[in-house]
Amino acid sequence: MDQLQHQKHHKMAEERSEMEEMQHGPCPVEQLQASGIAALDVKKLKDAGLCTVESVAYSPRKDLLQIKGISEAKVDKIIEAASKLVPLGFTSAKQLHAQRLEIIQITSGSRELDKILEGGLETGSITEIYGEFRSGKTQLCHTLCVTCQLPLDQGGGEGKVLYIDAEGTFRPQRLLQIADRFGLNAADVLENVAYARAYNTDHQSRLLLEAASMMVEARFALMIVDSATALYRTDFSGRGELSARQMHLAKFLRSLQKLADEFGVAVVITNQVVAQVDGSAMFAGPQNKPIGGNIMAHASTTRLALRKGRGEERICKVISSPCLPEAEARFQISSEGVTDAKD
Repeated sequence: MDQLQHQKHHKMAEERSEMEEMQHGPCPVEQLQASGIAALDVKKLKDAGLCTVESVAYSPRKDLLQIKGISEAKVDKIIEAASKLVPLGFTSAKQLHAQRLEIIQITSGSRELDKILEGGLETGSITEIYGEFRSGKTQLCHTLCVTCQLPLDQGGGEGKVLYIDAEGTFRPQRLLQIADRFGLNAADVLENVAYARAYNTDHQSRLLLEAASMMVEARFALMIVDSATALYRTDFSGRGELSARQMHLAKFLRSLQKLADEFGVAVVITNQVVAQVDGSAMFAGPQNKPIGGNIMAHASTTRLALRKGRGEERICKVISSPCLPEAEARFQISSEGVTDAKD
């Protein structure tokens, strides 16, 4: 009798851990079929870039109504089915705190920089890195491409990388040098980086749909957009297009946040700066301001400003974050990527 009970408990524990595993990752959109949604309608959702049940649950009703071939009645049925699989109600702060403790942080390659970030770059949120030309933005991105593939106990994310390059500055050979520093297999490191060059703002946004379908198939830890704003400066020019530019940028950033929410990836975006003279600091000279205005400021969870120091030394300052205090750290750019500054 005891043996039977033991087997029953063991089976229940196995089923519970399986369920927990399923809850941890995003649910593929195909799971809606079990709730009575037709396979053809599920395919239409996928074609529209909604590859997970979460993406359906997070989408406004009006966006679902725009999908060709899905009626209003079907949309309501889909929303109902998705909300049963993805709870969108209130949760306790205690549960939220427990979830926050599980968040993975990816090392920057510099201990001092990791210290002010309280462990590294956070998964499930957007980190914006801005600074002038040659302040180290792209070099930090190259380093993160490698460190995110490290095991968790070494400050990695044990996952692949998606890299959207809007400026044509990505160089695979840099990854080889950095991989060597961390003792990783060079061929594997390159294989784990999915690269796309963005040619205009619409193309940059379409790449996010492709990114979502790739994230369903494999474990990704990081998504980089370098630079998120470069193409907006050329595609939208003058004050007349400012409103259209900000609306397009807001939609793009919202899509990035959805990817961070759905797949728990760390999203890193770089931003360009423009020199502005602040009226209150007329005698201090022009200040470097990140472009994108309030839309960019509100979309980023953590904002980091980079500036040049002496020689290869760079300084990173935490500008805004919900949980990090304002602080500065020195680091260095070397052939091995981002490293600690040598005194």
